[in-house]
Amino acid sequence: MALAAAAAGLDKKAMGVEIIDVAGKVDYADYLVLMTGHADRHVAAIADAVDEALGKQGYHAISIEGLPRGQWVLIDFVDIVVHVFLAETRALYDLDGLWMDAKRVRVPGT
Repeated sequence: MALAAAAAGLDKKAMGVEIIDVAGKVDYADYLVLMTGHADRHVAAIADAVDEALGKQGYHAISIEGLPRGQWVLIDFVDIVVHVFLAETRALYDLDGLWMDAKRVRVPGT
């Protein structure tokens, strides 16, 4: 499912796509999927594409936050949490740095 989310983001030209394995480190997800859009409308389009792609595979988000503003959209699929950021917002919150010691999953096409 994390790879499908990453692929959907890449199809919409998301940048900096990473999958972070947080299984056993947190109790709310097994994977975090991080990606960046170049503008608020791009962030929203990426988030919509991820939600739609996973929905077609039978996975439905239990929560989507941040979509109206498009600076940081969080999509919670229970087993994975997808974060779609503007570059400045991603740098500010630095989830990449927070999880720097966690295992990364290779994302084909990156």
